[in-house]
Amino acid sequence: MPLFDHLKAIFSGSRLNVSARFALLREAISGTMSNFYMARDLKTGAIVGLKILDVKKTAAFEARFKGLHKPSEGEIAVCLQHPRIVKTYEHGLTTQRSPYLVMEFLEGPDLNSAIVARDPRLEANRMRYLRQAAEAVAAVHAAGFIHRDVCPRNFMLTDGGENLKLIDFGLTVPARPEFMAPGNRTGAPNYMAPELIRRRPTDQRLDVFAFGVSAYELCTSELPWPRGIDGKAAMTHDRPPTDIYRYCPDLHPVLARAIHACIQPQVSERCPSMAKFLQLVQAVPDSGREETR
Repeated sequence: MPLFDHLKAIFSGSRLNVSARFALLREAISGTMSNFYMARDLKTGAIVGLKILDVKKTAAFEARFKGLHKPSEGEIAVCLQHPRIVKTYEHGLTTQRSPYLVMEFLEGPDLNSAIVARDPRLEANRMRYLRQAAEAVAAVHAAGFIHRDVCPRNFMLTDGGENLKLIDFGLTVPARPEFMAPGNRTGAPNYMAPELIRRRPTDQRLDVFAFGVSAYELCTSELPWPRGIDGKAAMTHDRPPTDIYRYCPDLHPVLARAIHACIQPQVSERCPSMAKFLQLVQAVPDSGREETR
């Protein structure tokens, strides 16, 4: 190794030299706080997903939790091991001081794209996808976290549409009192629970609400409240939602009731957990429809 490269390696510690370790195979997909690449690991030849976070944006978000010892996105992601959650293999800092994550590469559309395109797989596998999504969020909760960004774009259809997996833990926090205090209003406005938008105390039930909105959209291609692009949209979420039967009159009644239980504006009246949702819908067929209606 040339002397300059040797010294650079010493002073950068174990930081990742992206170009030395990976061949980037596709143009970056830009997210709110990161760029995501399909990459080949030059050590192993494996195709992986490489997520590189924006230093300034990540620091600004983490500053909201100053003094609370919040784990990083990478620290959270690597401890979430479940068949319905994207696998994260490693995390750390690049030589440019950017946080990074190396994860399994998921080939397929996100659920939002499938809904917009009216992918026929959704019609045939509605309940199966909802169960898989619920299992993923339940696993996050069982591990002691709140995802805080549950929405269709954070679920990927993989393996030719056989499986659905939850991604993106950039907004995820521990489910502890100091992280559930009022004030931290982050997430996708169309899926925000009223207590979040009104800056009230929160808990894991805000993910139940966001899941319920996502489930409603999967079944109907519509939202329970008027769609918007900013926080003003979520200000309507403490009003009664549109009855799901307006858009999907042959939906199985058990599933319809379970989805409406998830999107109850009052936290005390909401479905208490993803485990309870799964229990409620255990007998609903994969189509999610009532055959005799």
